[in-house]
Amino acid sequence: MNTQAVAAAASDLKVPPTPCTYSIGKRLSLLLALQTIIGLGVLLAAIYGVTHMMFVSKQDEHLQGYSAVLAEVLREADAKGGEAEMANKLAWLGERQPGTFVQVLRADGSEFYRDASPTFDPQTAPSRERRFEVARADGSAPLQARVVIDCTSDAQYGQRMALLLIAATLAGGAFVAWATFWRVRCSLRPLQDLAAQTRAVDVRRLDQRLSLPEPIEELQPLVDQFNGLMQRVERTYVQLEGFNADVAHELRTPLANLIGHTEVALSRERTAPELEEVLLSNLEELQRMAGIVNDMLFLAQADRGVKARRGEPVSLAELVRQVVEFHEAPMEDANLGIDIVGDAKLAVDEPLCKRALSNLLGNAIRYAEKGSRLCVRILPEGERGARLWVENVGPAIEPSHLPRLFDRFFRADASRCELEKPHHGLGLSIVAAIARMHDGFAAAESDAGRTRVGFSLT
Repeated sequence: MNTQAVAAAASDLKVPPTPCTYSIGKRLSLLLALQTIIGLGVLLAAIYGVTHMMFVSKQDEHLQGYSAVLAEVLREADAKGGEAEMANKLAWLGERQPGTFVQVLRADGSEFYRDASPTFDPQTAPSRERRFEVARADGSAPLQARVVIDCTSDAQYGQRMALLLIAATLAGGAFVAWATFWRVRCSLRPLQDLAAQTRAVDVRRLDQRLSLPEPIEELQPLVDQFNGLMQRVERTYVQLEGFNADVAHELRTPLANLIGHTEVALSRERTAPELEEVLLSNLEELQRMAGIVNDMLFLAQADRGVKARRGEPVSLAELVRQVVEFHEAPMEDANLGIDIVGDAKLAVDEPLCKRALSNLLGNAIRYAEKGSRLCVRILPEGERGARLWVENVGPAIEPSHLPRLFDRFFRADASRCELEKPHHGLGLSIVAAIARMHDGFAAAESDAGRTRVGFSLT
């Protein structure tokens, strides 16, 4: 094998990567923390915005008030002493207002006044300004005044407030994440208990069921579904064990017969007729074993969900008559009569239906009282359905045995098992399988010395 073939074979054997697992608690914690940070961030940002607007409103009010006072003072000083008096007043006001800066320009753009040593830099420090005009007493062009107030303290307060709000947002998110993770871990403890209970279930303890200390609305359906599944698994496992034991038992008898007959035949010299008799006896046992194997294969196919192959609608009564002709000899031996009541036309798998009817008739003939009459009833159900019953007079079946009548290798009791007419106990199981292949079901009733076994078709 060349290198490329080896590489291709190795690539075919690669195991698909296992998807990464995640923690519900961590994921919920992160999601809720993120939602908390976003929610708190939006709320605190709104608070910060409102606070900032209040500061701006307060600063504008201060500016407007101071500008009005300054304009009034300048008008009075201009009326009393002109520009010299206005300059003195401005200097006096500048000393009284350390957090302000005033600049006055003449109409031609030349500077009339400027605070000499302001307590802050109007160009770089956080500030707000207002411009206004001051009318002259002599009627000349008005002065252009500019007032700037220092907002450094408000800006610092706003920064501290922003940092505090950011810290509060992050702290709130961290607290919510921790609280959510802790709460989720506590809330998921029942799931951990269920996982521990599940790990304790194995083949030797299939009777174990999950339970919760107290009912939880979200988990109880899961627990109920799992317990139901375990009940079905336990029942199936028990049936499988019984089925394996029954198969071994059924095959052991013909195998033992084959081995015994062969050993006896080989113990001494035999004539050709004697060897032929041994071979015929062995052939009967082999045919019985082949019948068991074929029936088991058919049931396995039915269990895999194989559906019946339906043909054109046919008369069920006609199918029953064809099957009855096949059973005429054993019916005559038992002195049995038969009545066919009702009819329906359905699209069915004829060979399968004949096989089911043959099993039911053979079962009824085997257990019917000699000289009685059998009855096959065909009851239409709806437009596309029918039910077939095969009735016989004979020993009644106990009610506790009826639910298991269609189990594989099940025999109700010794009174319904004839040693002179051995059978391997799969006939009614095949009837139930054929009914399922036609989307129907099998049923049985037994009371007052009359037994009815049948199946439905849809």
